[in-house]
Amino acid sequence: MKNIFNCFFLLAFSTSFLLSAQEKFTLSGTLFEVKSNETVIGVNLYFPEIELGTSSNEYGFFSITLPKGTYKIIISSIGYNTITDTIHLYKNITKNYSLGETIENLNEIIITGNIEKLDIKKPQMSVNSLTSTTIKDIPVVLGEADIIKAITLLPGVTNAGEGSSGFNVRGGASDQNLILLDEATIYNSSHLFGFFSVFNPDAIKDLKLYKGGIPARYGGRVSSVLDIYQKDGNSKEFHVNGGVGIVSSRLLAEGPLKKGKSSFLFGGRSSYAHLFLPLFDVNNVAYFYDLNTKISYKIDNKNNIYLSGYFGRDVFSISDSFENIYGNSIINLRWNHLFSNKLFSNLSLIYSDYYYGLKLNFVEFKWNSGIQNLNLKYDFKYYLNDKTKIQFGLNSIYYKFNPGKIEPTTETSGISPFKLIDKYAFENAIYLDSEYQLSDKLGLSFGLRLSTFLRLGQNELNMYENDQAVVFNQDLQIYEKGEPIDVENFKRSDVIKSFHNLEPRMSLAYQLNDKSSIKASYHRMTQYIHLLSNTSSPTPLDVWTPSGKYIKPQLLDQYAIGYFKNFNNSDYSLEIESFYKTLKNRIDYIDGADLIANNAIEQVILNGKAQAYGLEVLFKKNEGRLNGWLAYTLSKSKQQTKGRTPSELGINNGNWYHTPYDKTHDISLTASYKYSEKWKINANFLFQTGRPTTFPNSQYIYNGISVPNYSLRNSNRLPSYNRLDISTTYTPKPEKKEGWQSYWVFGIYNVYNRKNAASINFGNNEASGFNEATRFSIFGIVPSISYNFKF
Repeated sequence: MKNIFNCFFLLAFSTSFLLSAQEKFTLSGTLFEVKSNETVIGVNLYFPEIELGTSSNEYGFFSITLPKGTYKIIISSIGYNTITDTIHLYKNITKNYSLGETIENLNEIIITGNIEKLDIKKPQMSVNSLTSTTIKDIPVVLGEADIIKAITLLPGVTNAGEGSSGFNVRGGASDQNLILLDEATIYNSSHLFGFFSVFNPDAIKDLKLYKGGIPARYGGRVSSVLDIYQKDGNSKEFHVNGGVGIVSSRLLAEGPLKKGKSSFLFGGRSSYAHLFLPLFDVNNVAYFYDLNTKISYKIDNKNNIYLSGYFGRDVFSISDSFENIYGNSIINLRWNHLFSNKLFSNLSLIYSDYYYGLKLNFVEFKWNSGIQNLNLKYDFKYYLNDKTKIQFGLNSIYYKFNPGKIEPTTETSGISPFKLIDKYAFENAIYLDSEYQLSDKLGLSFGLRLSTFLRLGQNELNMYENDQAVVFNQDLQIYEKGEPIDVENFKRSDVIKSFHNLEPRMSLAYQLNDKSSIKASYHRMTQYIHLLSNTSSPTPLDVWTPSGKYIKPQLLDQYAIGYFKNFNNSDYSLEIESFYKTLKNRIDYIDGADLIANNAIEQVILNGKAQAYGLEVLFKKNEGRLNGWLAYTLSKSKQQTKGRTPSELGINNGNWYHTPYDKTHDISLTASYKYSEKWKINANFLFQTGRPTTFPNSQYIYNGISVPNYSLRNSNRLPSYNRLDISTTYTPKPEKKEGWQSYWVFGIYNVYNRKNAASINFGNNEASGFNEATRFSIFGIVPSISYNFKF
């Protein structure tokens, strides 16, 4: 591996030296929207005579260095008018461009897969992008546009079923996804236990999901990265948009603080279905609310400051006996600085917090847990020349883990105050990413990340014989909790355990012809924090814990190869990818593990391994009155935890077993048809293999009680899942582009009312006396209507 690194850098810099012998100059600038002055991400800038180009970064900045001369430049992005300009490049030039919306296409564009049409030349692969326009067109339950539900229609992405939170990528668990909102970590992406996501689509500017070939600037998770950026706010005019639905409403306002120089964005969203429950003599409560905010200030042409935040809460209660409140809070202060026309930087100070609170009045106590982090990151992007771009940077994250705290709520409560021991950790990383065009046909992306994780001191860390917190009972042939032999106490500044990992990343693209290419990628990633959950879908009660003396970090290696092709002038595109990944140190639980309020969680955890592999196909139609995509995934996801010695059985007798998120077949069809200027019809159809589960395979009678015997882990499956959703969008005055504009969305979720099984429960039928299986379904057919507006 060291020789590969040396060869790559020698090639890159020697080539750059030879190219520098020619006299060259740099064109740089920023891309803006005409109406809002919002920066535009991912705009293509192309020089047709020399067949070279670049694109704008996450803050709209671009830079390219070319031999001196006069060039034609074409600037294009889906949804905007194409700009053609002539550049006389005989000195370094800074030039900004403003893009106007393509009015005649605004109501019909469906952006799928990538925000741009498929780029067959770039080495980056396994990336999907969506815009808020796409997300709002997809029919969903109760009519609330949902980012997480939208990405599960892409190949390689699924979830644990209806009413489940999170999402699974390429056979990985939900906690293995890094979810970023304006660079801040979101630890729980769902509202109301998975019915909605925490992201307001009105506030979103850009969304990218990285499934493979993940750049070295990302780390800390082993499955995927969902990177979401909020809008900056309109610095030219004041605007409001929002919507009113059956169960929730939203409102977003944006405008200038100082015209052309600074702007604000403020958005709010809330559900209110619980307000109608008293009409039915139901005294329960279930609602959510969230707030998005951002302030942007342009100091000068080289400096911009952004302050963004998010605050969300879910409230759930049953009469006066139970109350549950949980949610995310983030704040991010960022400074963009342009050192030169080739060197762009972004410095961020980020705070993230996830809180979970539970109050049980009938037993007179309350419980809270959570995770907090403070993150300092500094990123640079250097545009070395027309063929080479280099990104490098560092970040440091300080964690505080609150596993739980119990307090009595009354003086007469029988509950004594109890605090689980807080845990602390410090994660650091430096990285280097380089993108290099080796020839007209071959492009290479190469990166390296060095990460370290320090488990910091805490009070009362258990010590065990042979450092084994889990012991195997040879007589009963089961795993049991180990008995501590002593307790260690540390100062906060002490390091209990440290980890260091090199994480190489590489991807390449070889262009077969003007319309097709093959791409391949490899990446290694490390995950140092883990979500403790014994369900297939994360719940708010799940607790995060750091790696340490008894819990090892997860290590992933993933390989992918794909074929990519554009058809009919890029009106159609085809992406076929195959992936294989292996995972070390995936945590597994002993049978009967208790995870809630456990002060020694290491006593129920074993380290195993996992693997996943599959084939993904994505066929897209990008243009015309009918557009959309067909996605198919064929995959397997397995886990294994062997015994630590030959005399131990391991989990599931040491055999491989299906993970809870293994779905052999996953098909989704998404389509949008523009019937007229006023009417648009949207539909999506899903079919998925049933989720793995464990059923009883026999029973015996003990003292008159029927006791079930269960089969091996996840050796059974729920019935297959399928569903059809449709919606229509009605725009009363499509010709109106100023002032009050509105449209209606009418939808039907699960058109043919299929009762998909969320679970199957086994119990005794009191009438017949026989055991029976009962299917539990969450949704049947669900109609919806919403009114949306802007002015």
